[in-house]
Amino acid sequence: MKGLVVVLSWMICFAGSFAQAAAINNVRMWIAPDHARLVFDMSGPAEHKVFTLNNPDRIVLDVKDSTLKADLNKLNLGKSPVKRVRSGKNGKTLRLVLDLKRAIRPKSFELKPNQQYGNRLVLDLYEKTSLKKVNKTAEPKRAAGRDIVVAIDAGHGGDDPGAIGAGRVREKDVVLAIAKELKRRLDATPGYKGQLIRTGDYYISLRGRTQLARKQNADLFVSIHADAFKDSRARGASVWVLSPRGASSEMGRWLARKENSADLIGGVGSVSLDDKDNVLASVLLDMSMTASREDSRSIAKKIHGNIRRFAKMHKSHVEQAGFVVLKSPDIPSILVETGFISNPGEAAKLKTRSYQKKMADAVYKGITQHFERKPPALTYIAQRKAASNKTYKVVRGDTLSVIASRNGVSLSALRKANNLKNDQIKIGQLLRIPTS
Repeated sequence: MKGLVVVLSWMICFAGSFAQAAAINNVRMWIAPDHARLVFDMSGPAEHKVFTLNNPDRIVLDVKDSTLKADLNKLNLGKSPVKRVRSGKNGKTLRLVLDLKRAIRPKSFELKPNQQYGNRLVLDLYEKTSLKKVNKTAEPKRAAGRDIVVAIDAGHGGDDPGAIGAGRVREKDVVLAIAKELKRRLDATPGYKGQLIRTGDYYISLRGRTQLARKQNADLFVSIHADAFKDSRARGASVWVLSPRGASSEMGRWLARKENSADLIGGVGSVSLDDKDNVLASVLLDMSMTASREDSRSIAKKIHGNIRRFAKMHKSHVEQAGFVVLKSPDIPSILVETGFISNPGEAAKLKTRSYQKKMADAVYKGITQHFERKPPALTYIAQRKAASNKTYKVVRGDTLSVIASRNGVSLSALRKANNLKNDQIKIGQLLRIPTS
């Protein structure tokens, strides 16, 4: 009996040890503007550690009690900072050595299975300069007559496909197509500039997305997604802004770290909190976040109204949540769920170019409707709005042609702006001077 217990104990230990072993079945490389990402598809979870070596520059990845089944020669390293990847064994540990083209700072973590992939080990390779905080960069000068900058965030990307709908339609692909169309519409409009947060198929962290928006001096942050639910009958688009609870938690987060941070708030980085006492910092942050949330609600309401003209809405009103990407205290931020990609009917629409253009146009019109009414100071749109409101009071000796010449507008434009049938004017008459 004692011998049987020993054998059973040995079998249990062996089975436990066997269960913990993992194999690397595949390796993928994703290239982003500021880093490269190596993703190792694992047969199960595995312990790992990463360290760097110099002269020459190398990164060593040790994966405990694992084997390599992937072919490293098939890995495309062309645009990456890696020259080659070598493998070997250190006892039961699998050792991967990355020979580098230059010094790189690695960051590793594990991902649990999702709809598309199983267990993954991720190794991010950052250029050493790219990890510097965005808020350490010099604040660029804002020229008068500048464009209104809209940061357009296509959700997910890279190894994170987002939701996957009928016909294997991937959220990351649909939202990037809509984001690019929105940028095209904005760039074609004088006074506006679209900035894509994600320009290709790679992943950016949630905080990293808002940091990029701040780095680009964005006047607005728009995050584009496609919803999913376990019940394929769920459908409808939605527009979201930051909830009061989400705003409160973010305010607490900024105030808690203000002494160790040079982050700027208040109209695209105009006020630093790090040199303010707690009361003043709290007041400044509250003012900035209140103004930002008011603009967010205004833009979201207009976009919601535009989308409902051609699509079913999930709710009849703008919704609120504590999404991380909506938490910039100084940048109005909205999130658009373009529909349920888990619904076969909506997935079929979302993958078509015509529907993507409709969705982008609805967001575009909502943005321009807001900013034409309330443009940021020193922008081209603000100057044009001010010029369109310019008036002149007629004095003795004035003629319509002289007034037109003096203000740099044509006589016909001046007539049209004031609904004049002829050139007769009266002393004291108030004339509207059109934009030249």
